[in-house]
Amino acid sequence: MAEAVNHPSHYGGESNPYEAIKVIEAWGLGFNDGNAVKYISRAGKKDPAKHIEDLEKAAWYLQREISKLRDDQLATGSTF
Repeated sequence: MAEAVNHPSHYGGESNPYEAIKVIEAWGLGFNDGNAVKYISRAGKKDPAKHIEDLEKAAWYLQREISKLRDDQLATGSTF
């Protein structure tokens, strides 16, 4: 039986050093960037019929992070 909670195959599986959660934690990504990586890494693997939807979700999280960073720049006057 496939594991649905701990290291599911659509996230790379426990033995995969590039399992999404391991990469996200190793890179120290925040919520939005981490979710984008998660959706990109598993796009079409959990449900092949939702490949485009997974990529759209990744794009949504990326756009949310971009908007947040732009708002932060405006609030602080910083250009990073």
